[in-house]
Amino acid sequence: MTADNELQIKDAFQRAQKAHNNKAKLVASLKNRYVKLEDKSEFHEEFLRCMKYAMIIYTREPAVENVIDFVVKFTVSFETPVTEEEEVEDDSDDEGSFLNFLLNFLLESHTASSHAVRFRVCQLINKLLGSLSENAQIDDEICERIHEAMLIRVTDKYPNVRIQAALAMARLQDPNDPECPTIKAYMLLLDNDSNAEVRRAVLSCIAPSAQTLAKIYKRTRDVKDKVRKLAYQVMAEKVHIRALTIAQRVSLLQQGLNDSADSVKEVVKLSLLPAWLRLLQDDVLQLLHRLDVENCADTAVSALHALFSTATNPDDLLQQGAQLDERKLIPVDALTCENVLYWRSLCEFVKAKGDEGEELLEKLLPEPAIFAEYLYSYLKSIPLLTEEQRADMGQLELVMTKEFIGQQLILLVGCLDTTEEGGRKRVLTVLQEMLLLPNTPLSLIGQLVQKLVGILRDDQQRIAVVAEIISDVREPMVPILESENDNEKRKKQVKLAEMKVCIMECKQELEECISHEDFARAAELKESIAQLEERRKCLELEPDHTKEQRVEKSQVSGPECSRILSSVDFMKNDPETLLKCLTMCSELLKQMNINRRICPTITAIIESLILPSVSNANPAVRNMAVVCLGTVALHSKDLANTHLVLLLQITQLDEPKIRISALRALIDQLLLNGLRILQAKPSELLDSDRPVEEEESPVQNILKMLSEFLDSEICELRTETAEGLAKLMYCGRIVSAKLLSRLVLLWYNPVTEEDQRLRHCLGVFLQLYARESRTHQECVEESFLPTMRTLFNAPATSPLSEIDSSNVAELFIELTRPSGLLQPVQGASVHDSLAVRVCNEVLRDPDAPEVRLYCKTLGSLEISNEPGPANQELQQLLTEILQEVKDKYCVRALEKVLNQLKGSSRSKAAAQDTVLTAVDDNASEAVNEDETKPKRARRGQRKTTAAKVPKKSELKGHSDESDEENVPETPPPSVRPSRRAKAAALDKTKQDLTLLMNREASS
Repeated sequence: MTADNELQIKDAFQRAQKAHNNKAKLVASLKNRYVKLEDKSEFHEEFLRCMKYAMIIYTREPAVENVIDFVVKFTVSFETPVTEEEEVEDDSDDEGSFLNFLLNFLLESHTASSHAVRFRVCQLINKLLGSLSENAQIDDEICERIHEAMLIRVTDKYPNVRIQAALAMARLQDPNDPECPTIKAYMLLLDNDSNAEVRRAVLSCIAPSAQTLAKIYKRTRDVKDKVRKLAYQVMAEKVHIRALTIAQRVSLLQQGLNDSADSVKEVVKLSLLPAWLRLLQDDVLQLLHRLDVENCADTAVSALHALFSTATNPDDLLQQGAQLDERKLIPVDALTCENVLYWRSLCEFVKAKGDEGEELLEKLLPEPAIFAEYLYSYLKSIPLLTEEQRADMGQLELVMTKEFIGQQLILLVGCLDTTEEGGRKRVLTVLQEMLLLPNTPLSLIGQLVQKLVGILRDDQQRIAVVAEIISDVREPMVPILESENDNEKRKKQVKLAEMKVCIMECKQELEECISHEDFARAAELKESIAQLEERRKCLELEPDHTKEQRVEKSQVSGPECSRILSSVDFMKNDPETLLKCLTMCSELLKQMNINRRICPTITAIIESLILPSVSNANPAVRNMAVVCLGTVALHSKDLANTHLVLLLQITQLDEPKIRISALRALIDQLLLNGLRILQAKPSELLDSDRPVEEEESPVQNILKMLSEFLDSEICELRTETAEGLAKLMYCGRIVSAKLLSRLVLLWYNPVTEEDQRLRHCLGVFLQLYARESRTHQECVEESFLPTMRTLFNAPATSPLSEIDSSNVAELFIELTRPSGLLQPVQGASVHDSLAVRVCNEVLRDPDAPEVRLYCKTLGSLEISNEPGPANQELQQLLTEILQEVKDKYCVRALEKVLNQLKGSSRSKAAAQDTVLTAVDDNASEAVNEDETKPKRARRGQRKTTAAKVPKKSELKGHSDESDEENVPETPPPSVRPSRRAKAAALDKTKQDLTLLMNREASS
């Protein structure tokens, strides 16, 4: 090869480094010279020599990347299309020889010791294979060698090498082969690779199939938001909606739309949902049908709101899903789960816009009175199934579908404009009538009461209306056979009701007067109550036809039973009626203001409905009664004190579901009123049969009971207890290191691995709790040693023996870091006291196997470098431990910590020696006279580690600024150089360095 040729190759590589050069011309020029050569070996050698300069550079320099691109373009330029290759078979080997030559060189170099070479080898192979056409052909032997080499390189130590190797195998995978080694390597990387960029690279090139779909889907829950984002993009671009199960579709939308990263939400909103719509011909109702909206209405509503937010033309929203008639209603026979959910979601979305969406909302909803009649007619059509009909799955599914549609129509009531008095009254009337209907499903009662209470703005009016409905449901008024004056009968009942309310109000006022020791007023009220009772008895004894017709059900028998029962009223106590009434009562109590006191009407409901239902034989009735009792107790401390023992008994004796409801009520009481609510009750809460000297306080009894619930075999009860304790500790109602230790162990316990709610709750709690305040961090610090002792002493048969104790120690270190506090505090950190605790624990048994972990923990702590007794004590403890511990690993770890403390003291003393002491000589002398006095560290001075502090006996003879080793026996002022001497020394040093640098430059 001539010298001109050598310059040509070298010149091409030099020009290729610059981005502004036209690489196509360089490739064409170099290719023409290559084709003309008969002996190409010299060209190959020179080409590789120039290329190697770029291959030894690991960093992604622009010049190096340009050279790599040039090499790839030059190599690919020899590729011949298949059609021409078939016609000119003789020249194909010559033209493909350079590609084979380069690939052989790269494959021989992939095992180089330099990670830069391995990286560039994989990068070149990746770019070469990616730049070849789809119908390009490579020798089978070379292809196999590439495959084997890249399978080795995907396990490389360096992530960038693994990334390029994974990308290089993209065209070598076979999704139809279940034993494809590339697919297996990809799945292994997705599951186990610790580098997020490697996982992203694999996601970008892995082919979706039945084998790989689960792995791609799993990456949508990756810990890195960039990986999750790419996983959703792959799902949108490469995976058909039909390839996913309903649960997977719902999970993708639910997690994606609620993701903590905005970028992931945007991908779901702008890529995944539109892609699914395109696959379904832009039919929103079909998309909702694919999501099974009956079982995941909330997720479907979130997805619809995301679609509505990206719509450009509001009129398109009207025509896509909700086909409204001229009345602005969907015909009853055309109602489906999908279109009614779309209608409701669109109305809620538009209403949330306020005045901006008022015009569009008028096109979506009719007048309130018209909609109320529409809703009433539909709910009346829902059949009431008998026990035999419930066994028929077809009829049961039909009723459940109707109930779902009814729920969505009831929720639409919240979007109606009820400011107009006439429409509002009609809606209230219809809602009350629907609550009185015997065939109204129990699942709709709660929502009906919510809308009814929401329209009524006054608590007193709400209570009166709901109480009247409950009374009518339990004691339905049936017309009697004998003719009588209905108006007089009604007036008499109203008078009796008013008189009962007055009596209860007087009794309540009487109790208040007695509690305030107002006995004069109490005597007057007592007389008034007696007079009212007398008048009520007289009114009840007045003869009328109604009184004569009211008989007990047990007194009626024979052929007269049906005739008499149809004309009288009696109290209904069947489970369905009680559940209906308790549900209405529960929703009413939830909507009441928490600061509102219990009125006589609510007191009557408690005595006549809630308390009797607590002992009902039906578990569902008991559970709802416990919910009502716990909710109403939040409005009155006296009521809570009265029924607290009952709630505690239920938490231990009843069925699991009812125990959980009672436990929630107890936790709510403790959150609202604190532990004072327990101190008001003496020893009757728990263990009331024990002797007085053995009795524990009520607080201890409650905490002991809750601690026992953490070991319960009932998963739901254990989770609810842990969540309740987490709330109590975070709010400051309970401060207990033992309970915190129990929660940490519960979080790590393998038994709770499947309980995702428990794991998530405790994981969030521990982070928030430790960051909240210094007091919380001190509680975490106090629970460290008990937790570690429990793990070390756990028997081999215990699940706790499987927990990695070093990981638990790392958790405590992170939770107690001073930098983790939301509001950092001045003074000694929690790590300082934790270090002392750990040192004392090591000194208890220096030969114990856990000493290694404790020494490792000491090295990870952020110990403050503020001088004082704390650091002095810590250094003394470390010195004592070094004398006791013989393990080499522990000795090295302890010496490292001790050297850091001592090194901090020396560095601080040296830094203080170089500080300029005064501006003039007089100031310098003044400073020198005070040199022997202890000095405080200057504010704002940077500190690296804790400084060593002398012992108390040595403080009189030595300064706090320096260690004993470099403090001379003579007083420091006698040998301390002046400011001018220091300046002269510095100038002299600068001059020497300048001469040295000039000498180096001239040489």
